[in-house]
Amino acid sequence: MSREKEIYKVTLVGSAGNVALTTFKFIAGILGNSAAMMADAVHSLSDFLTDIMVIAFVNISSKPQDKSHDYGHGKFETLATFFVGLALVAAATGIIVSGAVKLADWLNGAELEAPGKLALWAALVSILVKEVLFQYTKRKGQALDSQVMIANAWHHRSDALSSVGAAIGIGGAILLGDRWTVLDPLASIVVGAMLVKVAVDLLKGSINELTECSLPEETEHEIEEIITSFPDVSDPHNLRTRRIGNRIAIEAHIRMDGNLTLETVHLRASDIERKLKERFGADTHVTLHTEPVKECPTLV
Repeated sequence: MSREKEIYKVTLVGSAGNVALTTFKFIAGILGNSAAMMADAVHSLSDFLTDIMVIAFVNISSKPQDKSHDYGHGKFETLATFFVGLALVAAATGIIVSGAVKLADWLNGAELEAPGKLALWAALVSILVKEVLFQYTKRKGQALDSQVMIANAWHHRSDALSSVGAAIGIGGAILLGDRWTVLDPLASIVVGAMLVKVAVDLLKGSINELTECSLPEETEHEIEEIITSFPDVSDPHNLRTRRIGNRIAIEAHIRMDGNLTLETVHLRASDIERKLKERFGADTHVTLHTEPVKECPTLV
């Protein structure tokens, strides 16, 4: 199965779970009179919307390079990750605002109705289903080296955490009596704050890639070690790196003996390119510029 189809399959599995959970949570939130569960339902709905987004953008990012995209369309996958982060911020903001309004009403003397047991059951079922989806999607995302799938996996995990907070708040409000019904909106605020943290991490990574941030220093050091592992190559410099979706691009200047034939230099550059692709993936973009150096051992 191709990478694109594998991503589709995993995302569709998550979508089916999100549709079922969203419906169940909205019903439980309404019938169970739970602000925390309604907030959790909104989060599950945002999960479903991001699934649709992932499917749409992965279809574009899988297209090969063309005249208008010399490096392919990989950054569309990064853009999808960015939008997933934005969707998560929106969901978290709505959850926090909703909980804050309920909390303000309580502080002003209003009585909050205790949530029903159906809302608690919905939260417990959501924790189980969402944790399973998180583990499944994350494992597949790592195997396929798909940042957007990993981001979507964390969206599943954030929904599981949302349900944990909802379960604590709803359970506390039910078991501890009317004086503790405020735990329900408090739980929704805490859940919203956790989601903001997850969203910020997703946005930071995608923004770094969209703004052409270099690969980590240790990765660039490894690239230089691979280049200099050839005895007739020296002084790698002007190294430039970046991510393009699930691929990376490497550009570097290297020095070789100016007395070598053009064919020999070409073969050595091809050897370096092949070794870099063996390490970082067959789709790695490698551009090498060779410069002469007087004192350098020639090939035997």
